[in-house]
This record gives sequence, structure tokens and C-alpha cells, in this order.
Amino acid sequence: LHALNRAGISIAVDDFGTGYSSLTYLKKMPVQHLKIDKQFIRDLLINEEDTQIANTIIDLGKSLNLTVVAEGVETAEQEYYLSQRGCKLAQGYFFSKPVRPSDFETFVQGFHQKIVENNA
Repeated sequence: LHALNRAGISIAVDDFGTGYSSLTYLKKMPVQHLKIDKQFIRDLLINEEDTQIANTIIDLGKSLNLTVVAEGVETAEQEYYLSQRGCKLAQGYFFSKPVRPSDFETFVQGFHQKIVENNA
């Protein structure tokens, strides 16, 4: 991982807070991104424990200067809440369902256009 990082490749800890993810990874590995597992995002706005866990992961990422990415964002309300808390990157069905490789270029161009229009 250190060699990949030196080559300019960013490293993310995926599904943080579940399985084998550990704070040790954040200390020993050249990590730039922390991904909040979708199980904490699914009920983010209706389950206080999920809200607290997501907020804690966002705060941890900020304090370690890591980019925090939310997985499984499905609603505008989730995206807004996370953005307001400082989680600036997200992925999930709110943004797009899976795209066929043959449609990917068109999808990226259209998505880029939406970003430009929203920031105008």
C-alpha cells in the first residue's frame, strides 16, 4: 500500500465501522479516504444510533484530514444531511443506478453537465 501511495494512488478504508475495519489501519496505512458503510446511511435520519455513528466517523475523518465518503446514499435528504455535516463525497442510487460500460461515457458527460448547472 505504501508503494501504491507513493505512486500517487489514493487509498480508502472501505466499509468503515464494520467487519475487520480498525483504527489501526488509519494509523499504520497511507489512507486518504474513509468510507462510511451503507448500513449506517440507510436509516441515517430515523435511527439515532446510525446518526451518531455516521457523525462520529465524519468527525474522525475531519480530525485526521481524511476525505469521508458515504456509501449507499439513496435520498436527497441523506445527501443534504451528510453534506451539512462535512461529508462532501457520496455514492449510491440517489446519484445513479448501475450503468452499463457502453453507456458510461454518456452518463459521465450528463452528470458533469448537471454539476456545472448546479454550480452556475
